[in-house]
Amino acid sequence: MNILILHGPNLNLLGEREPSVYGTMTLGQLNAKIMAHGKKRKISMRARQSNHEGGLIDILHAHRRWADGIVFNPGAYSHYSYALRDAVSSIAVPTIEVHLSDITQREAFRRVSVVAPACEGQISGKGVNSYLEAVDRLAGMKRKKR
Repeated sequence: MNILILHGPNLNLLGEREPSVYGTMTLGQLNAKIMAHGKKRKISMRARQSNHEGGLIDILHAHRRWADGIVFNPGAYSHYSYALRDAVSSIAVPTIEVHLSDITQREAFRRVSVVAPACEGQISGKGVNSYLEAVDRLAGMKRKKR
């Protein structure tokens, strides 16, 4: 199985950015934990990050034939990017939206995700475990025929 881990804007600043909300783990440390988790399950994984909406779309498109599943943290784009929602929908690869923090308990504008309806599910508020649970959930799914 192949799983793409895709991180959106500002996640490159993990460990520095609002540690009271996002913790002190860096993006490199987060990716290392996710990759180790996948390796134990014999899952091939790639991790990518972009601060740009179009960059994220390009990554989704480029991995659509390689990936059997995608773990996607769209960051703030979750709340208003219909372009990312359409990209997830158009590639027909099972995708789970994740967030380190519990977006349902944050500012009002963060409580709704326009990307989530195009996904198989959403996991938030569990820190690194949001990602690990998403990997496990995808590993249990069968790839949709394209």
